[in-house]
Amino acid sequence: MNRILVTGGAGFIGTNFVRYWLREHAGDSVVVVDSLTYAGSTAGIQALIDGKTVTFVHGDIRDTQLVVDILRRHRIETVVHFAAESHVDRSISGPDVFLESNIVGTHSLLKAVREVWLAPGGPVSPRFHHISTDEVFGSLGPGEPAFTETTPYAPNSPYAASKAASDHLVRAYHHTYRLPVVTTNCSNNYGPYQYPEKLIPLMLINALRGRQLPVYGNGTNVRDWLYVEDHCRGIDVVLARGEIGRTYNIGGRNEWSNLDLVRLLCDVLDRSFATDPQLCDRYPDAPPARGGRSSELICFVTDRPGHDWRYAIDSSRISDELGFQALESMTSGMRRTVDWYLTNEDWWKPLFERTA
Repeated sequence: MNRILVTGGAGFIGTNFVRYWLREHAGDSVVVVDSLTYAGSTAGIQALIDGKTVTFVHGDIRDTQLVVDILRRHRIETVVHFAAESHVDRSISGPDVFLESNIVGTHSLLKAVREVWLAPGGPVSPRFHHISTDEVFGSLGPGEPAFTETTPYAPNSPYAASKAASDHLVRAYHHTYRLPVVTTNCSNNYGPYQYPEKLIPLMLINALRGRQLPVYGNGTNVRDWLYVEDHCRGIDVVLARGEIGRTYNIGGRNEWSNLDLVRLLCDVLDRSFATDPQLCDRYPDAPPARGGRSSELICFVTDRPGHDWRYAIDSSRISDELGFQALESMTSGMRRTVDWYLTNEDWWKPLFERTA
């Protein structure tokens, strides 16, 4: 039995990871620590908490002693570190919380793990898995090769800079203290339980309510997209077979411009209405409920400051060395995502109304 601490396990990717992990590794002991900021919710893991499959701790990883106590009490052998502020727009308007959570929080966690794991009587084969992002590498131009694990860091937003700093701290703790760490840099995630401020759920819910779909600039900014369950599978592979001290990119090899992505979402949503007439009654303000197309809601708004033009992940290392491949295409992943949101209005409706 593995004993795992998941930081940020009530956030989007963390929730999906906890659910994935216990489905694939039944019997493991999972502890979640989360401060439950605006984007955190235990709803996605509440049944696991109620069933005593997951131990939930409402706390802040900046509280080093709290983390030390959790590590010791639960004899934690593996830490999977998701906890982070991640919304770029919020980092532009209010960067301080990003530095506190992503830099100070990560350092506090590393200090706690070092204190417990490297002391006499610590776990035999511990592992600290740090979750990072492709945004630390900066922006790519047309035709430039995708980011590799050796691409120099060039963060362009306060969010990306805070994640880059946390990556460097993790690397430093490995090289200075020999802490057993591994880092993964992922591309843009999407799927169930994503907070409604992010692009795909925001556009989907706006379309259901007949509201405009605001696309930054001219919509040509490109992102590499990764279905969240594929990301969870990639982390699983790295935890099982990844080399200590090494970094792995996890990407979907799935580049889409923002405008094309929103158009795809609109097409998938329109087909959902065509095959399920009950949706017209549930969402009467959506264009397909009155014979229109969701794409008619697309509009263009002023670009955000310092908007990176393109991200793309070269995931050859994790593919060649560990045999990982993403399973979902953008189309199949979008269908699964739209279906989930249409089925789980009770989850997203109160969150959307809070952000509206």
